[in-house]
Order: sequence, then structure tokens, then C-alpha cells
Amino acid sequence: MSSAGLIILCIAALVSAPMYFQRMRGSGNAVLYTLSGLTVLLLGLAGLLASLGDAGLGAGVYAFAVAAAAIGGGPVTVAILRLSYNATHPENLAESEEEPVLRGGAWIGVLERTAIASTLLAGWPEGLAVVLAVKGLGRYSELGQSGAAERFILGTFSSVLWASAAAGIAVLVR
Repeated sequence: MSSAGLIILCIAALVSAPMYFQRMRGSGNAVLYTLSGLTVLLLGLAGLLASLGDAGLGAGVYAFAVAAAAIGGGPVTVAILRLSYNATHPENLAESEEEPVLRGGAWIGVLERTAIASTLLAGWPEGLAVVLAVKGLGRYSELGQSGAAERFILGTFSSVLWASAAAGIAVLVR
């Protein structure tokens, strides 16, 4: 069952991969929400199968888990950010119709999830604090913008949770 958990984890990441190329701009939210929901369900199934299985797979499991952490979390984070955006909020009515965007967020998220999964799998959980501190300092000047702090927190939490879950599944599988 351990290998099945790893396979499902990789499938969860692959379900997300097309969303990076499509960038989900202009496409319906239903597609984003459906594929993101499927990805989360696959992550849960991978965790369940990994916890039921007997360990014994090699360290290569970690490489797959880091890749799944990096790729799989982006679309789920975008879905959470879209669900949280309130276009009718008075603060958003004065601004443009589009959601506030923190530039480079998609790439920062991929690197953040890669670093988080890597530090956790390396047995250095303190690395999580380092990654989040660097990200917070790098975005500090932009967090005063309307809605930016909330989007930063939501995006960071969903990204960290995804990467931590992928790393946890790898530990269970190994």
C-alpha cells in the first residue's frame, strides 16, 4: 500500500500540472474548483493509503514528494484565494474589478513549497521558520496594500499545509 500512496500523491500533482499552463485566467471557476477538489481528495487518499501500508520504499520517495508538494499546491491555493475574494466589499468597489495580485506569487509559491517539503524531509523543521521569515520580509512593503495581507496569509497557509501534507505522506510511505 505504501507505493499506492506515493502513486496517488504523484497523480494529485499531475492533475494540477495543466492548471499551471492554462494559468486559470479567463477560464471558469468550476474547472478550477473541481480539479482543486479532486487534487485535495487524492492527497487525502494518498495519506490514507500510505498510513495503511508497510514501509520500505527508498529515499527516492522524498524526491517525488517534494515534486508533488511544489506542483500540487498551486491550484489549490488559487482556488482558496478566489473563494475568499469578496468583490462586493466596500474596499474592493473603489478599486478595479480584478482581485488584488501580489506579483510573482505563483513562482514564489512553488519555491516555498519546495523549500518547506525539503526542510521537513531533511529533519530540519526549523527551516520552515526560515522560509516563512524570508517570504514575509520579502513581501513586507506590499502588505499595506488593500487586501494584500489577507491574500498573503491565505496563500501562505494553504501552501504550507499542502507542502507539509506531501512531506508527511512521504514519511509514512518510507
